[in-house]
Amino acid sequence: MLLSELLTPERVKVPLSGRSKDDVLSELVALAMPSASASDTESILESVRARERQASTAMGEGVAIPHGRTSLLTELVIAAGIAPAAVDYGAPDGEPVNLFFLLVGPESAGGAHVKALARIARLLRRASLRGELRAVQTPADFMALVRTSEAV
Repeated sequence: MLLSELLTPERVKVPLSGRSKDDVLSELVALAMPSASASDTESILESVRARERQASTAMGEGVAIPHGRTSLLTELVIAAGIAPAAVDYGAPDGEPVNLFFLLVGPESAGGAHVKALARIARLLRRASLRGELRAVQTPADFMALVRTSEAV
C-alpha cells in the first residue's frame, strides 16, 4: 500500500487555516470527505475525537497522525496539511504540531488501518522529509515529495 494511492492533491491543504486542535481536526475531516453530508462529516469527526480522547495522536517533532474508524466508510482515506502556526496538540515531547496526516477508514479494515498508520509514521520519522514537507507551497509539491519519499 502506497500513501500516494490514498492521498490526492485535493486532500492536501497548504496552509491549513485552523488555529486549535479541534479546528484542524474539523478542517482535515472536511478535506478528506468533501461530498459527505454534514451529519456524516460530524460522525467521522467524532470517531477521530474519540481516538484523541484515548491518547494524543501526536508523535512528536511537530507531527500528528489523527485517525479514526467508522462504519460510514468503505475504504481508507488520507488528508494532510500544514499549519502555518503550530498548534498545541498534547504531543509527548511537549512541542506544538504543524504537520498533519489524517487517516480515516472503515471499522472492518483494522489491519489495513494499522499498516497505513505505520507507513505514515515511518515516512515522517525522517527529519529531512518533515522539513521539506513544511516548506512546500502547493498540494502538488506536497504530493510529489510523498511520492518521491515512498520510492526510496
